[in-house]
Amino acid sequence: MRRVWLKAIRLNWQEVRKLSHGSSQLQAILGKYKEVFREELGSMNKITVKLHLKPDSKPVFMKARPVPYAIRPKVESNLDALVKNGVLEPVTTSEWATPIVPVPKKDGGIRICGDFKVSVNPVLTAEQYPLPLIDDLFAGLSGGQKFSKIDLNQAYLQMHVEEQSREMLTINTHKGLFRYCRLPFGITSAPALFQRAIDQILSGLPGVQCYLDDILCTGADDEEHLRNLDATLQRLKEYGLRVRKEKCDFFQSSVEYLGHVINANGLHTAPLKITAIVDAPPPQNVSQLKSFLGLLNYYGRFIPNLASLLKPLHNLLRKEEAWKWTASCQEAFQKAKDSLTASEVLTHFNPKFPIQLACDASPYGVGAVISHILPNGEERPIAFASRTLNMAETNYAQLEREALSIVFGVRKFHQYLHGRRFTLLTDHRPLTTILGPYTGIPSLAASRLQRWALILSGHSYDIKYHKSESHCNADGLSRLPLPVKKTDSDTVEILYFREVETAPVSAVQVKRVSRNDPVLSAVMDWIIKGRPAGEDVDLKAFLGKWAELSVQAGCLLWGRRVIIPLSLQTKLLKQLHAGHSGIVRMKEIARSYFWWPNMDKQIEEIAIKCSSCHKVRNNPPLAPLHPCEFPQEPWHRVHIDFAGPYEDKMFLVAVDAHSKLPEVTIMKSTTTEKTIEALGEMFSRFGSPTQIVSDNGPQLVSQEMEAFLQANGVQHITSAPYHPATNGLAERFVQTMKHALKTSQGQGTLHQRLHKFLLNFRNSPHATTRTSPANAMFKRDLRTTFDLLKPSTVKDTVQKQQEKQIMYRGQQFKDRVFSPGESVLARNYRGEHKWVPATVIAQTGPVSYTVQVADGVWRRHVDQLLQTAPVSAERSFEDLKNALTDSSVYPHMQVENSTTSGKVVPTVNETARETETSSVPETRAPQESTQTDVTTDRRYPNRERRPPVRLSY
Repeated sequence: MRRVWLKAIRLNWQEVRKLSHGSSQLQAILGKYKEVFREELGSMNKITVKLHLKPDSKPVFMKARPVPYAIRPKVESNLDALVKNGVLEPVTTSEWATPIVPVPKKDGGIRICGDFKVSVNPVLTAEQYPLPLIDDLFAGLSGGQKFSKIDLNQAYLQMHVEEQSREMLTINTHKGLFRYCRLPFGITSAPALFQRAIDQILSGLPGVQCYLDDILCTGADDEEHLRNLDATLQRLKEYGLRVRKEKCDFFQSSVEYLGHVINANGLHTAPLKITAIVDAPPPQNVSQLKSFLGLLNYYGRFIPNLASLLKPLHNLLRKEEAWKWTASCQEAFQKAKDSLTASEVLTHFNPKFPIQLACDASPYGVGAVISHILPNGEERPIAFASRTLNMAETNYAQLEREALSIVFGVRKFHQYLHGRRFTLLTDHRPLTTILGPYTGIPSLAASRLQRWALILSGHSYDIKYHKSESHCNADGLSRLPLPVKKTDSDTVEILYFREVETAPVSAVQVKRVSRNDPVLSAVMDWIIKGRPAGEDVDLKAFLGKWAELSVQAGCLLWGRRVIIPLSLQTKLLKQLHAGHSGIVRMKEIARSYFWWPNMDKQIEEIAIKCSSCHKVRNNPPLAPLHPCEFPQEPWHRVHIDFAGPYEDKMFLVAVDAHSKLPEVTIMKSTTTEKTIEALGEMFSRFGSPTQIVSDNGPQLVSQEMEAFLQANGVQHITSAPYHPATNGLAERFVQTMKHALKTSQGQGTLHQRLHKFLLNFRNSPHATTRTSPANAMFKRDLRTTFDLLKPSTVKDTVQKQQEKQIMYRGQQFKDRVFSPGESVLARNYRGEHKWVPATVIAQTGPVSYTVQVADGVWRRHVDQLLQTAPVSAERSFEDLKNALTDSSVYPHMQVENSTTSGKVVPTVNETARETETSSVPETRAPQESTQTDVTTDRRYPNRERRPPVRLSY
């Protein structure tokens, strides 16, 4: 037993000697790099900063904000110190100017920050350099036993800015213009620029990781740790950086970093992330219970069996149940908190994912939840925070309590939010304007809100309004807040804010100034004492109103209107124009309260000279329309435009200025190439127009389009930018087409509805030309289903002419009719003989036959058959008559049932049609009478009928 005790004592002394040895080595290293820990501003060498502006950005010059007299000496001394340290340099002129925001520090000093969110940041191209992930940082620290944390002193101000970028960083103060030579706090690109620089400085060092200005150093043992720490301080010394020793921790067994605890055993979730849930007190009433249940339901999709878990708590919400917090309720409450803090609900901080901060306030507490928006759209919490309000804070108005919750959340999760853009969620809509990131510090808000706005000005965020029913997570924390633990080290931050320059003009001021005004005092003496004024005072403006003037409480009145002395008129005009009302409205308001000579003219002048009003004033009255010259021929000038997207389609519209005929092409893509293809298709149908009128769309004014139009001899006319009335013909048709397509939804496909609309539009008389576009373009209307209602005589005339042609051709070829079994010569297309013997099998049509030849059966036309023997005229005509009167081929022809007459006679209906159309000239077929034999030709009675030459053999 004694040996074991002695061994333990020996081991303890070895540890003590080892620790003492390591401490001495640490002190030696820290003493070696005293320059790095010197209390001065560092100057990073070898690396400079260059800022990039967005294209077509214009300089912004903001006037200087007044500084309260109480802090002016501190602001001026701070400016002098910054100039002495090389951070600022005075300038006399600059196109850029940013107002300053003096922020007091805990030590009583002043930190000067530029309000760059109203000047440079909106037009600055943000640097795209990723911040390191917590997993990557931990991978670089794996195997470490102890950890050292190094904090840089005013990290951003240690970086130099290139000469050409310094003018953008000019600040406007009550002492004039200064511009930054170093990278200031509040620039959008500052975190990415500094992270890239520090990664370059520490590149290649083992066991060293850095997130912005916090450097972590470790090693597998103390010796390796000391070597890595020595190498890190050496790099900082080489690059001229300085460190704040009081904020550094060396050889710690664990450190908290980005909401995680890093120690020798690995990476752990920081307990503070879930303290607001773990230590949340039980609900005391139904209202608090509902808020807690709302918090659980907000993340309910991540908690299994939530409904069964919360059943005892749901029973307390019943109206017939009295409020009684039982053991089962406490057990369900504890299990619900454990489920909410489980790893399935929480997620690790990842700089790649968007961050949002939800804040809310109740009458007795504030709460905040910081969350990630994952790529699948889910919102997963990172950490929770809450606290109760003190006695003074409980007296705040609801607006101030809501703002306090935002400031509480930003301060609590500063390590997550600093250097990153995030989204603020609040259920109090006025705060989206008062604390908006793109507006200046609100001068008319309460002083407390102004101080909080200054705190938020150092962050990059967007603020959004959330309805209360969508804000249950933060609401639940605010209604079950943690008690505030007071410590002796608590400090109170005093923030100075911009004072209101001018208070509203009151009757007391008017009374005091009126007695000192020579004109108004003379008028009041005249009214009160009845004495005329001296000759040196001009009272012409008041003589006409003498009977209506009076003095009340030391103020001069005209009727019910107060007459304002000269020294207060300018201030009252600014107060009158504070809402940027128009001239008429300002005159109406002024005439209800006050008056002075030439007041209306001064109101007009202040409204006309207001630059803010000029920026948003309405367009001037529209000029009279200048009609384009009406083209004398179709397709001379064509107006084109794009319509859509409508039902995921774009439309290329072309309207002819002469006929008003529209052409519409459905486009899947509106690139220049596809637009040229569509126009080329139109040109192939109608030819190239002389002129084309279009707007200034990129595909319509590109070089490829201009080359295409020049190659086709087309003059291109473009409308004035943002003035669509120049291309009014196409624009008006686009409206008409969209209206028609919208009203016809559900009545067919898009193509079908478009085609129906175009057909009706082209056939309808146009309001300008008084004729249809189709008639003006093609000299005829397009056929529609309504044309079926019109009786037509043209069809009957053409049909009669065709029948006469058939009779005529029957007379010409009456000897070309064959009977089954007859021997003929058939045209041969396969052998060397042109004609081969064949036998007619059957007649398959008026002029078609099947014939039998030596090697099979052929189908032949009558023109491909020759007779081998003469045929009697009587038989030939009989066969011709039967063929011509076949009802399946010529249903409108009939033959008299007489074997002696041999005459082909039209039907009764045909005779009636011939009578009706006898006046129509017949130009092609011979004139025949129905009473004449078909073998007789009345036109040439003495003509000799000979067979064709090709039948002579």
